[in-house]
Amino acid sequence: MTSNNSEASVISEPKYPEVMEAPRYSCALGGAISTALGIFGTVPILHSGAGCGQAHLNGQAYGCGENAGGPQGGTSTPCSCLVEEHVIFGGENKLRNLIQSSIELMDGDLYAVISGCVPALTGDDVESVVKEFKEKANIISIKTAGFIGNSYKGYELFFLSTIDQLLKPLPVKKGRINIFGVVPYQHLFWKGDLKVLKGTLQRLGIEANIILREFNGLANLLEIPAAELNVVLSPWNGHEIAKSLQEKFGTSYLTFPGVPVGPKQTSNFLLQLAGRLNIPEEKVQEIIEEEERIAYRFIEYLGDVHILGLPHPYFAVVADSGTAIGVTQFLANEMGYLPETVIITDNPPQEARAEIIHQLSVNIESIFKPDIIFESDSHKIRLKLRDRSFLVLLASSLEKFIAADLGATVHLSVSFPSFDRLILERSYAGFGGGLNLMEDILSKTVAPL
Repeated sequence: MTSNNSEASVISEPKYPEVMEAPRYSCALGGAISTALGIFGTVPILHSGAGCGQAHLNGQAYGCGENAGGPQGGTSTPCSCLVEEHVIFGGENKLRNLIQSSIELMDGDLYAVISGCVPALTGDDVESVVKEFKEKANIISIKTAGFIGNSYKGYELFFLSTIDQLLKPLPVKKGRINIFGVVPYQHLFWKGDLKVLKGTLQRLGIEANIILREFNGLANLLEIPAAELNVVLSPWNGHEIAKSLQEKFGTSYLTFPGVPVGPKQTSNFLLQLAGRLNIPEEKVQEIIEEEERIAYRFIEYLGDVHILGLPHPYFAVVADSGTAIGVTQFLANEMGYLPETVIITDNPPQEARAEIIHQLSVNIESIFKPDIIFESDSHKIRLKLRDRSFLVLLASSLEKFIAADLGATVHLSVSFPSFDRLILERSYAGFGGGLNLMEDILSKTVAPL
C-alpha cells in the first residue's frame, strides 16, 4: 500500500499488556550508563545485579555501531552484583565498600553511582551512602530503576541528578551554548554529529559545549551554568533538562526537532540559533551561502548514479523521532525521494507526538506524505512494513535480513540497534551530512553506468 495522499496518515496503536519483542532502547539504567560513558573521565558505579552492566555492553554499546564500552565500561564496570541476600538484608554496606574500592582503584574525574531495580524495591538509602564520599571525590547518585522508563529517560535522569547535586551558578559567557538531546550509544552517530555541529557553530563565533565525547568531560559538566542558551536537538528528549536549568540558573532554551541533516535543515537551525543569540543575520547568511554552495556543488557528482541507479524511489524509515525527522526531511525535501512510511521507535510521550507528526507531514515539501506509525515492538514493526511499496529502507540492523522480502533493494542501518556496521565518527549532521547519507545509500546500488 503506497501512501500518495497530500495528507499524512497517522496510525495509532492500541496498548497491549504483553512482552515487547526487541525494543529499540534499553532501560533507564542503560541510558544513565551510556551517558556516563559518553562523558570522558566518568566512572559508572552500578548498584544492581551483575547482569545489568553486561546487558548494557552486549545490547546498547555493541548495538551502537559495534562500539565498546570504553576504559571504564564493559566488563570493567564496578558493580555491587546484588543477589538474594541483599534483597532481604539490603545492599548499603556492599555499596559503601564498592565506592571506596572504586575511588582507590579506578582513575576518574567523576564517579556516578547508578542504582537499578533491586535497591529501588528494597529501599537502600543510596543518597546517604554517596554523601559519605563527597569529601573524597566528585560523586553523584542517579536512581534509574528499569521500571522508571527507557534509556532516553535515563539520559535525562543523569543530567537532572548532575544539576541537583553538582552544578553551581557561574557568570554567563556570551555566545556559549550547551547542546542536549543526543543520547550516547542510543543515537548511532553521536560522536560524529556533535563534532560536526561544534565545528559549524564555531564559524558563527558560537562556543558549543557538547559535554559528550571530549576529554575534559567533568569541566564541560561544571561549565553548564555558564551558557547563554541551552539547545535541545530532539522533539522531546532533553526538554526536562532544559527546563530544570532554566528554573535553577535562569538559562533560556531553544528546541530543534533533531540533529539537522543537509543544507536546508542546517541553515534553518543556524538562523534560529543566531536569532536567539543576537548574531547579525548578514553574518549568518554569508556562511550559509558559502556552505550551501559547496554542498550543492558536490551533490552534482552523484547526479548520474542518483538518476540512473535509484531515481526518486519510495522509501521507509524506522528510527527514533529525531533521526526519522532529519533523514526523512532531507530525502524528501532535497533529494526528491518519496516518503512512504515512517515508524517512530523511541516511544515519545503523547504530548510530543503532535509536533513529530507536524514535522513529518506539514514540513515535508513532497506531495507524497508518509504514513506515520508509533511503534517500538520489533515484531509489530515487521508486520507494519508488509504490503507496502518502497525500494529504500532506512532502519536498524534488525530489518536487514527482511528487507528483500519486503521488496526493498536498499537497506541501510541509520538507527539503533546497528550490529552490521562499525560507526566511529560517521556523521549525517550539518551541510555535508546529506552527502554522507547519499554516499551510504547509493553505494548499495552502484554499478557501471
